[in-house]
Amino acid sequence: MASSMNIESGLEEGTKSSEESNKKKPINWPLLLLNAAFMAIGVIGGPLLSRLYYLHGGGRKWVNTFTQSGGFPILFGPLFFLYLRHRSNPQSTHFFMESKLFVASAIVGVFVGLDNFLYTLGLSYLPVSTSSILYATQLAFIAVFARIIVRQKFTPFTINSVVLMTLGSVLLGLRTSGDRPAGVTGKGYLFGFFLTLASAGLIGLVWPCVELCYAKATRVLNFTVVLQFQLNVAAFATIVSFIAMIANKDFQAMQRESREYGLGQTMYVVVLVAGAVVWQFSFLGGLGVIFCVGSLFNGILSAVLLPMTEIAAVFAYHEKFTGEKGMALALCLWGFTSYFYGEYQTNKKAKALTKEQADDQYK
Repeated sequence: MASSMNIESGLEEGTKSSEESNKKKPINWPLLLLNAAFMAIGVIGGPLLSRLYYLHGGGRKWVNTFTQSGGFPILFGPLFFLYLRHRSNPQSTHFFMESKLFVASAIVGVFVGLDNFLYTLGLSYLPVSTSSILYATQLAFIAVFARIIVRQKFTPFTINSVVLMTLGSVLLGLRTSGDRPAGVTGKGYLFGFFLTLASAGLIGLVWPCVELCYAKATRVLNFTVVLQFQLNVAAFATIVSFIAMIANKDFQAMQRESREYGLGQTMYVVVLVAGAVVWQFSFLGGLGVIFCVGSLFNGILSAVLLPMTEIAAVFAYHEKFTGEKGMALALCLWGFTSYFYGEYQTNKKAKALTKEQADDQYK
């Protein structure tokens, strides 16, 4: 596939099973950019809306967790359109994902639900800027787990990128005492710090597992299947939150909380619904990026977007932008550029090799 191919071809063309997935395949750039845009919307907007819920009187942790996956019904729209398109094409074969992908996505969904709770609970003790840059440490976890689970090959550019971005994330933890939100104790701040790291570690395990699920697919994998996979992941993550909300009697508490919410009852609903939609973009984009490139690049992209969330929080909530945060942002951008340049060089060599092989066949 050439880099100029359209997004529609990404819906039809996929990867075969594990043997072919281990080979370097050309990148569908339009589809990758679309999913990167989805990620940017979710990674930057999601934490801001989750924090907005806490800032004005929201305090139900599982309610906020629910919003991170509860927006999955919006995926039925594009899936229905793709189904009609599938029905109108007599050459199309399978539309629905195979049963083992369904089971795998359900298991992934449970872990995503738990990860959402860890992140949400940590965010209740930390400012968005600190939480976001800490969460960027998922890159280091993804690098380790991708190496173990999917045998991710590291290039010098990849190693340089991981080191730079990890340093940028760790740098933020060197000076956090003056960044504590009002009403949060030192122990609470430390608790949130480690909860966020635990969340980063868990999602760092989840993304390579998703890549492995894609690689083990028996049938051709296309973006329609990726949408179904995300729908199932989000549905099971939502079930985890829903059960916890019932056990915690959150539904009864939400009526009182909405009446007492600082921005008003209507805005209470708007904040939760908007959060559900925006977070859905984040996870859909993440799965799409893994489909196009791989789990490590998903971590790279997340790491470079999270500091941008930090900047957005500075403007939206007047959080402090210290020198350490500026250096962390610079390191993350440098690391992203390094990785992107390495991928460009690798793909350039792969295309040249493919052309040479094609020329040899005609000699």
